Amino acid sequence: MQHFPGPVPQQGQQNPYAQNPAVTGPHQVGPGYGQPGHGEELSSARLLKQSKRAPQSGWRKAVYVATGRLINVGESPAEVRRRELIGRVNQPLRGCYKIAMLSLKGGVGKTTTTTTLGSTFSSLRGDRVIAVDANPDRGTLSQKIPLETTATVRHLLRDAGRIRRYSDIRAYTSQGPSRLEVLASEQDPAVSEAFSEDDYRRTVSLLEHFYNIVLTDCGTGLMHSAMKGVLDVADSLVIVSSGSVDGARSASATLDWLDAHGYRTLVARSVAVINSVRPKSGSVDLDKLAQHFGARCRAVCRIPFDPHLEEGAEIELERLAPETRLALLEMAATVADDFASGPRPRTA
Repeated sequence: MQHFPGPVPQQGQQNPYAQNPAVTGPHQVGPGYGQPGHGEELSSARLLKQSKRAPQSGWRKAVYVATGRLINVGESPAEVRRRELIGRVNQPLRGCYKIAMLSLKGGVGKTTTTTTLGSTFSSLRGDRVIAVDANPDRGTLSQKIPLETTATVRHLLRDAGRIRRYSDIRAYTSQGPSRLEVLASEQDPAVSEAFSEDDYRRTVSLLEHFYNIVLTDCGTGLMHSAMKGVLDVADSLVIVSSGSVDGARSASATLDWLDAHGYRTLVARSVAVINSVRPKSGSVDLDKLAQHFGARCRAVCRIPFDPHLEEGAEIELERLAPETRLALLEMAATVADDFASGPRPRTA
């Protein structure tokens, strides 16, 4: 928009705007604007009484209920912390954010972490979240939620030309109680081995039109044909490690490989997760382990051992221990802190 300046006074003539402060020029405001007693007094913060939030648990809630809601001592520090984490999880997101879940070592809980992270996002955010099984060795991601369809990523790619709307693509996914959707891999290893880089790129290109967050549960082989496609389109990584020495070494080797193959920027945006940490778990110094990953990654999260996750069956967030749910909330908030960075610059 073009701005037209006010009249320029001739030599010896005073500026008419300077003579009377009540007369405003094109880039001036009237007297007292923004001062107390003027427009600011009509803001909601000044007009509405600021009341404490009602407590949601513990003795604070008991007092609140017992007194007929007359005595409100406010939220506990834990409730304030939880609300702050939920706010971070719900940060605005531009376009489709893609997260690759990686580990060179099997059995460290990568698929479980994929499911719990995706479920936490989908249970709190209003947009759509999907997890894709890109494991070439008969992935188990689809076993973590109730199965609604036998369709796989192969069927989706076969019918890609007929998909026009969300209801079309929904026929190929299963959805859990948290609203997380899962796109299963082929269960025949001979077929799934043929899942190529081009296949993965076509899959994500289709999903990003209908979903806001796409998590990819990768296999343990970094040299698998689809892995280049996974890494090239990912906006961030979650590197999953156990609390053991061999698990930590495998996770560190994953970072070494990524650094050596041109993904240093992606590593800098990654989050390391130390999974299934048991109380007093052996002689491994978890603080030093966290420091090691913290020097290479954006952040480090710890997920405690949980009997429900140990079952290896379908995952229900409601059955998790409170400390596990809080740790998952902190992990989701940490990952979401990168949403504001926007899409990562893509490789050629």
